Amino acid sequence: MADFLQQIVAGLGAGAIYASLALALVLIYQFTGIVNFAQGEMAMFATYIAWTFIDAGLPFWLALLLTLAISFLGGMLIERVIIRPVEGAPELTVVIVTVGLFIFVNAAAGWIWSFLIKDFPNPFPGGALEAGGVSVGYSTLGVLGVVAAVMGLLYLLFRHTKIGLGMRAVATNPESARLVGIRVGWTLALGWGLAALVGAVSGVLVAPLLFLEPNMMGGVLIYAFAAATLGGFDSPAGAVAGGLIVGVAETLAGAYVDVIGSDLKIGVPLAIILGVLLLRPQGLFGRAVVERA
Repeated sequence: MADFLQQIVAGLGAGAIYASLALALVLIYQFTGIVNFAQGEMAMFATYIAWTFIDAGLPFWLALLLTLAISFLGGMLIERVIIRPVEGAPELTVVIVTVGLFIFVNAAAGWIWSFLIKDFPNPFPGGALEAGGVSVGYSTLGVLGVVAAVMGLLYLLFRHTKIGLGMRAVATNPESARLVGIRVGWTLALGWGLAALVGAVSGVLVAPLLFLEPNMMGGVLIYAFAAATLGGFDSPAGAVAGGLIVGVAETLAGAYVDVIGSDLKIGVPLAIILGVLLLRPQGLFGRAVVERA
């Protein structure tokens, strides 16, 4: 029993990281209807920026704050310069643009910082809490705490601020929001900036567990897509819940299903994506779209 609980704890820690990137995917989708395939690479690039500040001697948390500010502005710039010109274009066009952005950001990171692996400092202390034979690392608790804090701040933003209410109005009906005086264009840019900021948090959480290199977010992005698909692309809370479920499912499958083991765990999120699309395309917490003739 203790071993089973230990696997669940490990799955929750991994799931929290998937949830943070899934949350960024859902934020962009809510505001623009775009599935951003470059979200993981944007998070990776932001992590390199944080590493550059830390390598220059800045304290970790100051480097993180500067990185979040740069990521926010960078996300807004991407929306204005790259996404805005194809607004209203066929969905395939937008998909190709985000895939192209994926390739460009990956290559740019390799060109600027090289493809050599780098160490990234862990902001959380080592050690763990022991209870009933189950060990919960301070790093796992830190990751869960950060994701919970991000979710709480987003809730306060969307529910209790004028900007957040405007963003919700644009996400629900941009035409009606424009008619009541909301600047829809800038609101969409704010959505991209916010998603880039949340993605940067995900990259900073991932890097200490892996190694910092341009391809580090590739696998994480697949898990994040599974989390967003499971929770529902129109539900931020669903993305977080989906990330935790995917993390636990992957960990348990790797530990107790001999055929999967540690080598085929990547098949778990793919199976989840396929199963959800076949059985409940809107996800567990999403809303089904009903069209009246």
